[in-house]
Amino acid sequence: MAKIESISVFDMLKIGVGPSSSHTLGPWRAAGNWITKLRAKGNFDKVEKITVEIYGSLSLTGKGHATDIAILLGLEGLDPKTFPIEEIPPRVERIKNDHKLLFDSEKPLEFDPKTQIIFNRKFKEFHPNGITFRALLSNGKRTSDTFYSIGGGFVVQKERKRAKRQQEKLAGFPFPVQSGKQLLEFCNAENKKISEIVWANERSLAEENDINTRLKQIWEVMLDSMFVGCHTEGTLPGGLNVRRRAFDMHLKLIGDQKYADANEWISVIRDSEIKFRQILKWVSCFALAVNEVNASLGRVVTAPTNGSAGVIPAVMMYYMVIENHDANFDDVKQFLLTAGEIGSLFKKGATISAAMGGCQAEIGVSSAMAAGALTELMGGSPEQVLMASEIAMEHHLGLTCDPIAGLVQIPCIERNAMGAIKAINACEMALDTDAKNAKVPLDKVIETMWQTAQDMNHKYKETSEGGLAVNVALSDC
Repeated sequence: MAKIESISVFDMLKIGVGPSSSHTLGPWRAAGNWITKLRAKGNFDKVEKITVEIYGSLSLTGKGHATDIAILLGLEGLDPKTFPIEEIPPRVERIKNDHKLLFDSEKPLEFDPKTQIIFNRKFKEFHPNGITFRALLSNGKRTSDTFYSIGGGFVVQKERKRAKRQQEKLAGFPFPVQSGKQLLEFCNAENKKISEIVWANERSLAEENDINTRLKQIWEVMLDSMFVGCHTEGTLPGGLNVRRRAFDMHLKLIGDQKYADANEWISVIRDSEIKFRQILKWVSCFALAVNEVNASLGRVVTAPTNGSAGVIPAVMMYYMVIENHDANFDDVKQFLLTAGEIGSLFKKGATISAAMGGCQAEIGVSSAMAAGALTELMGGSPEQVLMASEIAMEHHLGLTCDPIAGLVQIPCIERNAMGAIKAINACEMALDTDAKNAKVPLDKVIETMWQTAQDMNHKYKETSEGGLAVNVALSDC
């Protein structure tokens, strides 16, 4: 499934709203893309009625993933990166109660979500996450466009068009990486770290200050999601009655220490005497916190997806509070650049969509990203970075996606904690190994992951038709 793609770190790490990058953020962005197309063709002002049909995995787990809510917000022209999350419930209630939509925040339309958002269990051939927008125009004509949410918030229409655009974009990258082998060749030829190769590519797209500003925004959202998750008590929405565990875990770990904000919080944790078991608990706490925020329609960073959003922040936080108390933004930048590049290798060579590859495509990829990024921060060579990523993914191969009730809660939240711990373990093993003795190249693991994804039964690909989703009754939760 090799693609010619040039992927920025900001493609892999996107700020958005939970609970799912493919089922929430993707449809939200697809609605925005459709509006852009309507305007470009001069049809926006002619729209009199809208219907939306969602297919396959989007339909099967759409309610649990808030796909219908995301579509409404996208049709209203709201930005998932900036729209205040506390305003989402009243905005959705207004649409549902009034049966009126403010199309792109300016054109009032009659719209009843119950009848005009259609859940179709049929799978489209191109991708399991299909969504079709249809409009009746004032001249009596009809127009429609189909989009596919392919994971990590990526939205496409037709592969051949996207491939052409990406190939044109590729020419602008000084280091057009398509595989782990090629990445190492660039590193060795230029005597650069992986993060330095990525930085050079990013600089071909934007100014230094802009890149730094956007990376800071990403880290601020990651840090905020950890902080909010650790300080929010209660039960997650959705009907499973899942109690937030990060709050209780954090309370036991932090004790009665005082702090004013997230940055002071980091300092307090750094100054604590943390023993081995507490390290495991802290890392788990960080990861759980992020994905509890995600499960409650909070703001997180796709890393590379919403369902796996907790792994990378938790491992970066581990480095800051355990390994290097002097860590600063330069370390965060290096970590995110490296993680983004590793994630892009999986995106190019396999998939980051659970609807295509199961949870190995989400937690497995995020663990590989975090393992490699941590290894570079810990002084590992580019070869050891890829080795750590390979180790992390190798032990997630075949991981299925079987969310109970279609909610990104059980087993998704816990899996983030497990993925973070595996990433740290993979880093340590890679640092203690001579990379020359590596037996399994990262590219082969990516290839194997894609083969495994193709062989995996569709029931285990974010459909809630297999695994825990059918073996655990809602009454048991």
